[in-house]
Amino acid sequence: MSHPSSAPRWDVRRPPSAEGSVFLVTGGNAGIGCFVAEQLAASGATVVLGSRSAARAEAALGSIRSRVPGARVRAVPLDLADPSSLGPSVDALGVDRLDAVVHNAGVALDDPPRQETRDGHELMFSTNHLGHFALTHWLMPLLSAAPAARVVTVGSFAAKTERLDLADLQSRHDYRPKRTYGRSKLAQMYFGLELDRRLRALGSTVTSVVAHPGGALDSLTPSRPPVHVRTTAARLRSAPAALFVQGKHAGAWPVVRAVLDPAVRGGQVWGPRFFGLRGQPRQETVWPHLADPSVAAALWEASCALTGVDPVGAPG
Repeated sequence: MSHPSSAPRWDVRRPPSAEGSVFLVTGGNAGIGCFVAEQLAASGATVVLGSRSAARAEAALGSIRSRVPGARVRAVPLDLADPSSLGPSVDALGVDRLDAVVHNAGVALDDPPRQETRDGHELMFSTNHLGHFALTHWLMPLLSAAPAARVVTVGSFAAKTERLDLADLQSRHDYRPKRTYGRSKLAQMYFGLELDRRLRALGSTVTSVVAHPGGALDSLTPSRPPVHVRTTAARLRSAPAALFVQGKHAGAWPVVRAVLDPAVRGGQVWGPRFFGLRGQPRQETVWPHLADPSVAAALWEASCALTGVDPVGAPG
């Protein structure tokens, strides 16, 4: 089990240089992913945004370039709900190594009915967990080619009160949108920790870290037109909430630290300092239910069966 570290002071507004590094951010066209991409671009790295929408990706690229002069950013098409597209998307990266991937993209549905992908998988579990599970399989050769690559999986504070139902991973028998979303993010977090255990057992140079943004609201998020525009009314209405939660720009901080901080180690969980909801990023003690390797191993085997791939196996 990981325990809080005495890492040196970290300045969220002045990340260390990552000149020469290449990072992929899934869902980098909006929300927390766009701020992660912006902050990583400020480190001097080349940042690739994985996005289903070319138009939204172009808008995000324009926003990042306007905030980070000389930013090295570009986009590739990426649809995590379409397994057949993942290999071509990785080929489209056009790189011989990848220094980190941020598994950030996600779907959150608020209302019924339950939706499925073309492969018959529940949409949130498929996109948030299975898609990243399979994508890691395709990326592993590029990650292994880097000196010390990281896989950073973005979980959610909403997963803290959830528990996986291994007999109903697809929510066929108990579908409630918020619960299904929380469980899909919990599955991601189990994956991130189990991936690191398996990489260590193989002696890999790749490490896997989990991060979560805490409580991150649009109404507390600074404008990044045309990606996000915050109105004055929304800012004023949300002012009291700023005592407890934060904007998505701050929600990106634990993720960026998990990518860039040389003191970060595989198998750790990073989140905001104050009650896991807001503030500077810090290492957290692994949540008790996340520390159960038997659940993680069972989820891994089920995910292999559902996707037909193993992230630490050879690409086929």
